[in-house]
Amino acid sequence: MSGAAVTIFVLLFALVTVLGFLAARWRRASLDTLHEWGLAGRSFGTLITWFLIGGDLYTAYTFIAVPALVFGAGAMGFFAVPYTILVYPLAFLVMPRLWTVAHRRGYVTAADFVRGRHGSPWLALAVAVTGIVATLPYIALQLVGIQVVVAALGFPTTGVTGELPLVISFAILAAYTYTSGLRAPAMISIVKDILIYVTVIAAIVVIPAKLGGYGAIFSHVAADKLLLKAPAGGSLNAYSAYTTLALGSALALLLYPHSLTAVLSSRGGSTLRRNMTLLPAYSLLLGLIALLGYMARAAGVADAPRYAGYFSQYKSSFAVPALFLSVFPGWFLGIAFAAVAIGALVPAAIMSIAAASLFTRNVYREFVRPGATAADETRMAKWVSLIVKTGAVLFVIALPGQYAINLQLLGGVWIIQTLPAVMLGLYTRWFDHRGLIAGWAAGIAWGTWAMAAQAMKSSTYALHAGGAVIPGYVAFYALILNVAVAAAVTVACRAARLSPGRDETSPADYAEGGGVR
Repeated sequence: MSGAAVTIFVLLFALVTVLGFLAARWRRASLDTLHEWGLAGRSFGTLITWFLIGGDLYTAYTFIAVPALVFGAGAMGFFAVPYTILVYPLAFLVMPRLWTVAHRRGYVTAADFVRGRHGSPWLALAVAVTGIVATLPYIALQLVGIQVVVAALGFPTTGVTGELPLVISFAILAAYTYTSGLRAPAMISIVKDILIYVTVIAAIVVIPAKLGGYGAIFSHVAADKLLLKAPAGGSLNAYSAYTTLALGSALALLLYPHSLTAVLSSRGGSTLRRNMTLLPAYSLLLGLIALLGYMARAAGVADAPRYAGYFSQYKSSFAVPALFLSVFPGWFLGIAFAAVAIGALVPAAIMSIAAASLFTRNVYREFVRPGATAADETRMAKWVSLIVKTGAVLFVIALPGQYAINLQLLGGVWIIQTLPAVMLGLYTRWFDHRGLIAGWAAGIAWGTWAMAAQAMKSSTYALHAGGAVIPGYVAFYALILNVAVAAAVTVACRAARLSPGRDETSPADYAEGGGVR
C-alpha cells in the first residue's frame, strides 16, 4: 500500500463528495419536483451536457473492461471504438426529436413518451420495467470497477474490511444524490473527465516510453491478437459478429434510461446536436484506453507473481491496475485510481436517478397512486434511488462479480427490445401497441434463450440460414425478430379493425425534428 496513493485518492474522493452536496445550491430551484430533481430543469448547456453525457456513457467499467477485453481477446476488443462512433450520428438524428416532444409534453422518461404516443399503459410498463431491470446490473458493474481499484491500492478485498470502502463510497453517493439529484453527477462529471483525460494522456506517453515504444509493444502481442480472424473461403461471415455487435451496442446504449436522462436534461435540440458533434473526442480517448490492454500484455503483468492473486480474483479486469502499479509512482496512482472510482460514481448516480424516475412515473403513479402530486413523485423517486443503490451494493457483496457481467450482457439484449416503441415511435405510429408488446415479448424471450443456451459465456449467436452460418450479436437478431412480430401483429390488428389507441402527441410537438406521420 502506497501512503501517497491512498492520501491523494481519499482527498479527491472528499472533493467530489463536497461538490455533490454543494450541487443542491447550483442553479438553485425547488428539488421537490421530478422535473428539477431528476432532470435538473432541462437547463444544462453545451459544456455541462458534454461532461454529463461523456461521464454517463464512459464509465469506470469502460476504463477497466475495454482494455481487459483487448488484453484477453485482442483486436475484437476494439469493437467498442466503432460502436461509440456509430452512437453519435444516430443520437444527432434521434435525440433532438425526443427532447422536443418530451419538453412540450412534460415527459420525464422514455416510457412517458411511449404512454402518450401509443396510448397504452401496458406498453409503457414494459418499457419501464425493461429499463429498470437492464440498469441494475449496470450499476453493479460500477461497483466492480471500484472494487478493482480499491484492491490495487492495497486494501483487503475480502470480509467486512474488504467491503467497507465499497459501502462507504456508495453511502456517500446515496446521500448527495438524494439531496442534489442530477445536479450532483453533473458537477462531479467535470472533475471525473479532467482526471480521466490526465490519466490517459500520461499513460500513452509514459508507458510506451518505458516499454521501448509502440513498435516494441505490438511486437509482444501475438499475431492472432492484433487483427480480426480473416474470413475463410471469401465469406464475410467472420465479420458479421463484429459489425452486429458494434451496431447493436450503439442502438442499445441510446436506449438505456441513464443515457436518455442525460439527453433530456439538456437545454434543447441545438445543444444536443453540438454535443453529438463534439463527443467523438471520447471515442478517440476510448481507442487510447483500449491500447492499454496491449501495453499490459507487453509489460507482462499477468506473469508477475505479485499480481497472481489479483488476476485469479478479478481475471483480465486487473490488467490496467497492474500496468499502472508497475509503471507509475504512488502519487500518480492516487490520481489514476481516483479517476476510475469517481468514474463509477457519476454513471451510478445517473442510473439510479433514471431507474427511480421510471418506477415513480410509470409504475407508482400509473398503477399504484394515480393522484400522486409532484412532491409525492419526487419523494418516492428519492427513496427508490436509495433502494436501487443499496440493492446494487448487496448484489456485488453477496454474489461473484461474474454475475453482474453476465446480467449486464443480458441487459443489453433486453433494452434494445424497446427500440420499436421508442425510436420508431418518434417517426411513425404505424405499429399497433399490441404488436409492439408482442414484438417486445418475442425479442426478450428469444434473446434470453439464446444467451442461456450459451451459458451466458458469449453474446454472439451462430444463426443458420440457407446452409450458411452467420454469427451475430444476440440482441441484434432478437431485435429483427421483435420488429417482424410487431409488424405481423399490427397487420392482424388492422385486419380485425381493433382500435389503435389514442395518440396524445401532435405533429407540432415534433416540429424541431421535422414533421411526423
